[in-house]
Order: sequence, then structure tokens, then C-alpha cells
Amino acid sequence: MYLGLDLGTSELKALLLADDHRIVGVARAPLTVQRPQPLWSEQAPRQWWQALEDVMAQLKASHGEALASVRAIGLSGQMHGATLLDEAGEVLRPAILWNDGRSGAQCEALTRAVPRLGEIAGNLAMPGFTAPKLLWVREHEPEVFSRVARVLLPKDWLRFMLSGEAVSEMSDAAGTLWLDVGARDWSDELLAATGLRRAHMPRLVEGSEVSAQLKPELAERWGLRDGVEIAGGAGDNAASAVGMGLVEPGQGFVSLGTSGVIFISGARFEPNPAQAVHAFCHALPKRWHQMSVMLSAASAVSWAAKTFKFADESALLEAAASVSPAQRERCPLFLPYLSGERSPHNDPDAQGVLFGLTHAHGPAEIAYAVVEGVSFGLRDGFDTLMRPEGAMALVGGGARSAWWSQLLADILEVPLTLGEGGEAGGALGAARLAWLADGGTVEAVCTPPAVRQRFEPRAADADGHRTRHVRFRALYAALRSSFQSLSAA
Repeated sequence: MYLGLDLGTSELKALLLADDHRIVGVARAPLTVQRPQPLWSEQAPRQWWQALEDVMAQLKASHGEALASVRAIGLSGQMHGATLLDEAGEVLRPAILWNDGRSGAQCEALTRAVPRLGEIAGNLAMPGFTAPKLLWVREHEPEVFSRVARVLLPKDWLRFMLSGEAVSEMSDAAGTLWLDVGARDWSDELLAATGLRRAHMPRLVEGSEVSAQLKPELAERWGLRDGVEIAGGAGDNAASAVGMGLVEPGQGFVSLGTSGVIFISGARFEPNPAQAVHAFCHALPKRWHQMSVMLSAASAVSWAAKTFKFADESALLEAAASVSPAQRERCPLFLPYLSGERSPHNDPDAQGVLFGLTHAHGPAEIAYAVVEGVSFGLRDGFDTLMRPEGAMALVGGGARSAWWSQLLADILEVPLTLGEGGEAGGALGAARLAWLADGGTVEAVCTPPAVRQRFEPRAADADGHRTRHVRFRALYAALRSSFQSLSAA
């Protein structure tokens, strides 16, 4: 039996996986985000630990026998978060999360300080990454910065609490802007640019390697055996790819979660920072991946459902689906940049826009515009990546809508598939990485799920989508300078 722990933004999920690929049990505990100021997004690490205690108590009560046979634990989680510890291992301030936008000025400073940043780290400096967050702390909270002894990513703080060991792995470390992604090692040049040294960083392992052992007192409290090993694990998207068996070059997925992600596995480090492509290490040795990330995907639909008084997201999607292809041509356009944007614009000043409203437009047309706008944003990112080989898997809450899944296949012009158990996400990938660390082979462990549904792009709708996509892109280009002016005001 293997245990996967996935520390998300909105919940912590625990999953028990048997060595015949059966998911034996799942437990969840909710998490909340604090936004004390505009652009800020924080969580208290103690909330993560409380959530972990909660899910372990749930599993002990419902699946105690299975829990007692766990051989290894894997970790996955939200990337980029800055968890700052002092010499005693105590947390110095709330963790600054992946969707925090306060460090735009520090990104510019880091880019000036290290002209080779994209070449080394494989990515542009963006507020979501970890390194600019530390520059912000150094500038705005110098007393805190002076006491920083260790910087850990969220899931790696959980590992520290589980084992007493400060360890990270390649896929999550690649999202810090401190890793030489091609060499799979910390970059002294990038660390120095933020006033840090290797001593501030955790030890690095591969995601499928053993990183530490569970503390005996925790094993006793939760009903686990002694000597349970903890795998390196992975950042959330790389873990999801492992969970779906997407580890070979050309395989990939589209995620319609809070953020929107397109992920494609590769055999080489292939950075493309000019178009804000994320080039990261994969969770397995000698493998990398490309990724585009938009900050507001399903969250834009949730915002619109609440703002325009739909009963829920499903009601909004139902209204959007009622708009005929002929009516779509006259719908407004929606720019989905409610939290700024990463790929491909790298524009923290970008804002959401509903453009072209008239008296003829009602809730259904607005609903369609919002879903279409998110889909166009994903297409913009998709066009910057290497082409996938064959169909791509579709995951995330938005994938529950067959209508949106088909619309996205039409707009991306690539087949999409829904697999069995896709909702398990990073927790399944984390459990599989634990299995690999316990001696499992990639061929036996990283199997793809059975396909439940397939969406083929419809050629009949292609011209209409392309025409509106051209207008969508032109609208952003026309407004970009206005966004910057508004942000500076």
C-alpha cells in the first residue's frame, strides 16, 4: 500500500493506493487563502499541518488496516510558495503563495541582475515564482529576511514536519527560479542575486527517489509501521502527469482547475522564455516538460457565476451551451485576466474585460463569452509549446462539463480524452512516486487510465473559432498599455 499526500491551495488530499492500482481510500481537508492586501495571497503553514492531521485521522478511522500496510509516502503540492524558517525551524511569516502578485517590481530587478535568467532557470521572472518573493521580503520585511535560515516549498515544509529533513525534488525546485533546470542543481548565481546561498536551500533528490523517513512518533500516532520512507514527490502538475501515466515525450494534459494548465512531457530541457513558456524538470530522472499556465480558468467561471447571479457554475455552463454557433459570432469578447496573466503574456497588470456589450446580450451570451475567453487564453498558451503526439488528457473541475470539453477540443484543434479516475490528480501521482521509490518500475507503475470519453475537434466550427480568436488577441494587444497605465495610477 502507498500513501499520496497532495497539498493544494483549497484542500489537502490523502490517497491510499494498492499495488494492483486500486484506489483504496481518499480523505480531504479544506484550506483557506488569506488576502490581506490587493495582489496578496497567503496561507499559514500551521493550517497545512492541521489539515494533514485531519486526513490522517480520517484514514485511520476508515481504512486503518490499509494504512498499517503503507510502505512509502509520496508528496505533491502547490508550487512556488515561499515558506520561511528560522534557525530553529520555526515559521517566520505566512507562506506567500503561487498566485500572489505583489513582486512585479522585484521580477524586473531580478531580470536586470541576471540577464541569463531564462537560459539558466528556463523561465522568465514572474511574481508567481519563489525567488521574487524573497526579494520582496528582503525589501519590505528586512527583519524577517535577516532571520531566514531555510526556504521551503509548501509540500517540502510538510516533509520537514514529517521527517525532520529539509529536502526538495527537481520538478518543484524548477519553479523557484533558483534551479539550473538543465543541470538539475541549484544555481549559485541565481541564489546570490536574491541574497541567498545553498545553505538556505533543501537537499535535492529525484521525485522517484527516497528522500527521508517518517518520524516514529507520527507513525505510531497515525497507525503506520516503523521505517516508512518518503519519496521525493513532485509539484502538482508533474505529479498529476505521473498519475495519468504521462511521462513519455509528446504526452500531455490540459487542466481546467482554478488556474489553467497545458503540460507536455519532453526528453530534453527546451526553454522558451520569450513566450513565457515554463520549462521545468519532470518528476522522473532525465525528463523535462514544457507548460503554459493561465492564472484564471475555472476560477473565472466561478467569478462570473457569482457576479451574474447564476445558481452555480453548472448553471452558467448550461446557459453558455444554449448559445448557437450563429449567435456566438455576436457575443461579447471576454479577457480572462482577473489576476493578471502568466503564459504567454507575463503581464501582472492585465485585467479582465467584457468587450462589445449591447442591449441584445443577456446572461447566456455573457456566460458563453466567459467560457470562450478562458478557452482562448489556453489556446494562446498552447500555441507556444511543442506539439503533442496524439490526444491530450483533460482534467480538473471544468472537465466535468462535456460541453466545455468539446468546445475546448474545437478551439485547441486537438483531441481531448477523459480518463477513469482523473479527479485523483496529484495525490495519485504522489502515491505512484512512493511506489517507484519502493522499487516499482516506471512501466508497471505509470500506466495510463482507461479512456472514458473522447472529444474530437469539429472542423465545421473551426473557422468561426479562429475568427473570434484573432479578435480576442487583438483586443488584449490594444489594451495592454492601458492596463499598465491603470496599474501605475
